[in-house]
This record gives sequence, structure tokens and C-alpha cells, in this order.
Amino acid sequence: MELIDGNKIAADIIAELKTQVAALPGRPPCLALVRVGEDPASVSYVKKKEAASATIGITSRLIYPPVTITQDELFALIDGLNADPGVDGILVQSPLPKHINEVAVFRRIAAHKDVDGFHTMNLGKLAQEDDTGFVACTPAGIMELLQRSGVTLAGQHVVVLGRSLIVGKPAALLAVQRKTWANATVTICHSQTANLPALTRQADILIAAIGKAEFVTADMVKPGAVVIDVGVNRVADPSKKSGYRLTGDVHFPTVSPLCRKITPVPGGVGPMTVAMLMQNTVKARRQNG
Repeated sequence: MELIDGNKIAADIIAELKTQVAALPGRPPCLALVRVGEDPASVSYVKKKEAASATIGITSRLIYPPVTITQDELFALIDGLNADPGVDGILVQSPLPKHINEVAVFRRIAAHKDVDGFHTMNLGKLAQEDDTGFVACTPAGIMELLQRSGVTLAGQHVVVLGRSLIVGKPAALLAVQRKTWANATVTICHSQTANLPALTRQADILIAAIGKAEFVTADMVKPGAVVIDVGVNRVADPSKKSGYRLTGDVHFPTVSPLCRKITPVPGGVGPMTVAMLMQNTVKARRQNG
């Protein structure tokens, strides 16, 4: 069994992007980071994105409206960023307060500045294999992990466990593309799938993105499979100072001995999500001029 080191691969990408940004003519790329309220997880995520931007040479524009902001006020803020030629990418950190429609917010961001890859236009471009679009950062990171770990997708059976627009569906669309690094046969499974273990056991590459702690057990995995664990779940653990431990969607102790390669949690897919956001921002700077 080999661990896929997401921290190292993400660091390699950050270093590559730093070189690319230094060579760009004119101003550096600019990423607007909008965080509504003071949700602790959101504060942590935005700080990581700000730090990665600083390392690469991307300018961060930090905007922290109060949790009481209305949807119309947030729309007006986004409209201003859309119209600003000095801003290349816009990220509105989720989750948003319950009184705001997240999907409507994501659609409000101009497609050419949607570095999170959630806009309808960018999802459509992904389906059409149009490389001018932006791919959601987590599934893009999964594909980078596989490629840079020497995992061949062509002719392989990829099973995606989860059907979200953020991970599951884009990951399936990427794996099935007519690209030299893709060309997989893809099955998407979810909470309503019958005989789920029988399907996941067919996977040469299993992508677990169902959002349930340690859901994937040894009886669901084919020996020699590559397992990509997307989940980040907090499980109560009195032995920890924090009172909890982080775990993925895969029961790592029993599944990992079966695998050819597997991502850990933390230190697997997570760092790649930030790296891909940075990559999308540099791409937006190039395309937006």
C-alpha cells in the first residue's frame, strides 16, 4: 500500500504557480475572497487560501460582510467585483447563512471569474470538454493527484460514491473525458443505489465523496484498488484535546491494507483543493487579460 501525499503534490503545484506568476506581464492575478460572517471553519479555510495566494504572488482582496447581509446586498457586492477589471477570480466561501440562496449566489458570479467552478456555464463547459471553463477545485485536485501519482485512468473502472455538483458529478465528467489522462469507464453511486458494495467492489479506482464518516469498509473495496477519500468528518474522540478527530469517508485502518494506493485524511485531497483554486485564479488572469 502506498499513501498518496496530497501535501507534497499541492506544494509542488504551488511552487510551479509561483514561477508562472512571476513571469506574467503586468499586474499579478487578483482573487477576491468573500466570507460572510464568522463561521470558524470558513475563517480557517479563507486563511489557508489567503496564505497560498501570498506564497504564489496572487493579490488577495478580502471582503468580510456581516452575517446579517441580505441576499440583494450580497448580489450588489458580487456585481461590483464582476465589473472590476482588477479582479480576476471571485470566491464566496460556503456555507452561507440560511437566508441566502447559495446556488443563486454562485450563479451571480461572472462565469469568467468563477474560479470555484460552480457556475452553470462552467459546468456546461466541463460537460462539453471545453477547456476555457473552470473546473470545481476538489474534483480537479483529484485528477491531479491521480496523474501525478502515476495512476492510469484509461480503460479503468472508476466508481464515484456521491453525486454532488461540487465533487461527484464533476469528478465523473472529468474521468470519462476523451483526454489522454482520462478515458475511464465511470459508475456513479449514491444513497439510493441498490447493492452498493457489489458495485464499489468493481472499482479499479474508488472516489469516496458521500459525506459519511468511515462509510466505506473493507468489504466494499477490491484488493489492489486505488482509493481517493474526499470526506472530512469530525468524529467525537475524548482522547483528543479538541474532543474530536478528523476522519474521511473511508475506514482507513481496514481499507488501506487492501489498496494499491490511498489518500489519507487529512493530508490527501484537502490541500489539493486550495492548490486548484490558485491554479484557476492564474488561469483566469491569463484568459481575462
